[in-house]
Amino acid sequence: MLRQIYCLAWVFGVCLLQLQAELPAMRWGVGLFPAAAGLFFYAYFYPNTFPAFRKILSVGLFFGLGFFWAAMFAHWRVADVLPHEWEGRDIELIGVIAELPQIMDRSVRFRFDVEQVLTAEATVPAHILLTWYKMGGKDNAIDTATLPQIHAGERWQLTVRLKRPHGHANPHGYDFEAKAIERNIRAIGYIRKSADNVRLDASVNHPQYLIEQVRQQIRTRFSQNLTDHAYAGIQIALAIGDQQVIPQEQWQIFTRTGTNHLMSISGLHVTMVSGMVFGLIYWLWRRSLRLSYWLPARKMAVAAGVLAALCYALLAGFSVPTRRTFVMLAIIAMALWSDRRVSMPAVLVGALWIVVVFDPWAVISPGFWLSFGAIALITLVTFGRIGKTGAIISWARVQWVITLGLSPLLLVLFQQVSLIAPIANAIAIPLVSLVIVPLTLLAVVPLFDFLLLPAHEILSAGMQLLKWLSESPQAVWQQPVPPLWALIAGMAGIIWLFLPGGSGMGIFSGFPARWLGMVALLPMFIVSPPKPATGELWLTMLDVGQGLAVVVRTEHHTLLYDTGPNYGETDSGARIIVPFLRGEGIRQLDLMLVSHADSDHSGGALSVLAAIPVTSLLSSLNSGHPIQQAARNSQPCHAGDSWQWDDVHFEVLHPHSLAQSDHLAKRKTNETSCVLKITTRHGSVLLPADIEKDTERSLLARASRQLSATVLIAPHHGSKTSSTEAFIRQVNPWLTLFSVGYRNHFGHPNEQVVERYRNLGSRMMRSDRDGAVLLQFKDNGITVASWREMNERYWHDH
Repeated sequence: MLRQIYCLAWVFGVCLLQLQAELPAMRWGVGLFPAAAGLFFYAYFYPNTFPAFRKILSVGLFFGLGFFWAAMFAHWRVADVLPHEWEGRDIELIGVIAELPQIMDRSVRFRFDVEQVLTAEATVPAHILLTWYKMGGKDNAIDTATLPQIHAGERWQLTVRLKRPHGHANPHGYDFEAKAIERNIRAIGYIRKSADNVRLDASVNHPQYLIEQVRQQIRTRFSQNLTDHAYAGIQIALAIGDQQVIPQEQWQIFTRTGTNHLMSISGLHVTMVSGMVFGLIYWLWRRSLRLSYWLPARKMAVAAGVLAALCYALLAGFSVPTRRTFVMLAIIAMALWSDRRVSMPAVLVGALWIVVVFDPWAVISPGFWLSFGAIALITLVTFGRIGKTGAIISWARVQWVITLGLSPLLLVLFQQVSLIAPIANAIAIPLVSLVIVPLTLLAVVPLFDFLLLPAHEILSAGMQLLKWLSESPQAVWQQPVPPLWALIAGMAGIIWLFLPGGSGMGIFSGFPARWLGMVALLPMFIVSPPKPATGELWLTMLDVGQGLAVVVRTEHHTLLYDTGPNYGETDSGARIIVPFLRGEGIRQLDLMLVSHADSDHSGGALSVLAAIPVTSLLSSLNSGHPIQQAARNSQPCHAGDSWQWDDVHFEVLHPHSLAQSDHLAKRKTNETSCVLKITTRHGSVLLPADIEKDTERSLLARASRQLSATVLIAPHHGSKTSSTEAFIRQVNPWLTLFSVGYRNHFGHPNEQVVERYRNLGSRMMRSDRDGAVLLQFKDNGITVASWREMNERYWHDH
């Protein structure tokens, strides 16, 4: 038990390190290692002296060792960095395609292990992520005719342009920079058009690359055998763990039914394959008396089962859940081989420690917490229980425990929990694990390709059932992210609720007052996030890259001004805006205002309309635009439109008339932008979208007095075609916000424009440096916050 506590202390130390904004100096950790060695020898020679104090000190030392162990790894990893002066410059490299390439509509993306930098004086990290675009993807990108077939394990010479990993920074959003450091990707970029882009070797003889080559061969063969089959991507994912090939609409079904864990190579699948191999080898081995004398059948079967688990885990890409499963199986196998008994809690904690020791960044992966959390819950309700229950009751209990027990984590990570997960999993787990996965894995061997089609037919029937379940309006519980104290109380309540029972009947019998666990869970579901008071205005300019999306909240209403860009495979509505709205507890939009048709302002609108009820749409879009067609209640915007929400005044200042809007639309969509002024008793905001000089002059001529504002979102992202001297002097903003993408190729914001605002004395913030900007207009003044500062981590690019 004490060893398990020490392991947990180590893991908690690693977790603390991953919450730091800056890495600690390693000199502070140097003293821990002599202290740990001294404590070890003291405990060895004087085992009975101050035992309680020694144990407490030991726990603290293991906590510190875990913290500085992770810090040591982090220092090594962050030191491998792309210098700022080499961002955006052509660099010639030689390296190897290190992973299974991800093929998209207009590009192919792959990890590249750099072996040699040919450009003089250039410094490039060892592991980078590259995208090879078709024509139109990037300036001077490779066109369709010359886009080569990319295969894992090939050595290439390439000309690339790189930048540091820099993702969007938003509340409740995806942290790309965290994922990049976890995968050890220290720069990202794209391939430039060059005659020197050549393949040097078709295959590099290294175990890692050979495994990736096998994975790609399997994916290619599956794709050829399942051409035009709707669920081919699922079978590929079940065989090799490539989840990118599953369409988004299918992922939506799995998410709503709580079965998405089955669509990757989960611990359940690895365990099942290991168990099947164990049973087969055991049955065959014991048939031979000579072999059994040489090595007992059980030991041989254990070795074969672990080897099968390792092969399957490697085939899956060795993700955190598969690593966890393999390590647990390996620990159990070693215990069986040596004829020793080992408890399930010891196995779980041992696997936890081993995974974290070799990969300190595993703790920032959602899969880590969900995988270990699920096994911990199963262990809690099965280990040490007295008495036997039937198979059906045991199965139902496990499904109930996982659904309720993981709800705190799911609410924090995804703001939703599937309510029909127990029913869906009761159907999907046997179907996928006992039928579809075995048939699909047998088809990995080319001789058994024919099994893919019957597996697909069975999968199709199962998907139809899951789709029907997912369409239920009550399939998913969605709510805002609970506060930290409610999460801690909820986790404690889960543990209390599922403690071993004693005498009595029912779920709350046995352990005293187990019903208190349900009481501790309640705050997670009933505590509402804070919201503005009457007359207050909360405004969040989201970090959507090169585009604009602003969420405006009053006491009882919410407005979304613009919806950010489309990113190709997805858009800012699905990736950024909807998670933010759900995380903040915003269940509907009273108004969506799409300023104009440019994709960097309207690209996420359809995703928002599909996910969140929108009462009204206000825009300058033409009547045939897809966004207009999707909206329930749509109106054009024009100067003079105004309304009052909770003592906050809203007014549209441009376009001046529909006739003017139609005339401007023939010239440039930017000039049709809906300009919105929001006024409170605490300050005001002007949102001019992408208006340019002509519209600025028009506004100065007819609405000069209305332009003055406390906060201005810079017109057209700070382009040199906007922000004229006369306009910004009339607005005279105390704070100016620039919504721009990191190292965007437009050069926004223009340096001359920035200098104008600086000379005016305006405070400036920009989304590429500050992330989402959060403003609150309240009685005690205007509070301004940067999400990058609020959520700073050592791996974030500064």
